Amino acid sequence: MGRLVPAVTRAFDILELFLDGDGTLSAPEVTRKLRLPRTTVHELLTTLAARSYLAPVPEQPGRYRLGVRTYQLGSRYAEQLDLAAEGQRVAREVAETCDETVHVAILEDTDVIYIAKVDSTHAVRMVSAAGRRLPAHCTAVGKMLLASLPPAELDARVAGRALTAMTPASLTDATALRAELTAIRERGTAFEHRESNPDVSCVAAPVRDSAGRVVAALSVSVPMIRWSEDREAELAELAAKGAGDLSARLGHRGAR
Repeated sequence: MGRLVPAVTRAFDILELFLDGDGTLSAPEVTRKLRLPRTTVHELLTTLAARSYLAPVPEQPGRYRLGVRTYQLGSRYAEQLDLAAEGQRVAREVAETCDETVHVAILEDTDVIYIAKVDSTHAVRMVSAAGRRLPAHCTAVGKMLLASLPPAELDARVAGRALTAMTPASLTDATALRAELTAIRERGTAFEHRESNPDVSCVAAPVRDSAGRVVAALSVSVPMIRWSEDREAELAELAAKGAGDLSARLGHRGAR
């Protein structure tokens, strides 16, 4: 690795200060937070403002906010993001940690569509495929995504619709489904026990975009022969971490 350039590092340190607080900073505040010489701070602020990475706040003399150039860079980064590709990368990392099947799915109407999948290396494992569509109420990822909908949108999607069963354990009662969705919101993770496959249990966590919206869910699926209460807790934590990592890749600041 080459040598880091101190002036560039300090400039980025200043920009990253704007990730917290009210979005504006003065030179004295930067000096205090970064413990840099006042002259250095003034030179860096002047340079960043000249290049439109910072902008003076008109109604607050002496204070700066992020400039248009940071927005342009962020927009370009967002344009090149691919949820399926990023999901596949994170799913692979999670699968390498637990050696179980990992999915990333999105919600379409009342179904989930798997957009990324990495298989376990075990001989006994869940069999599925990216692109597969399943009823949301029968899967951990689907219940996680339904639980993340605003109440009015949830009602529009599920009210009056029959809840078909995939296995004897599938939820087919609307009241029971709504009670479980409430529990999922409080818990932050969703579980499925033999509801889409009689031999598999799953745990899922939400994936958020840069605006904090839930845009997908990540799950870990395990055959019942390897499922236990201890394993459930371990995989719930792993799914939450994986979903947080994917959220961070999508620009969600609260992911880590």
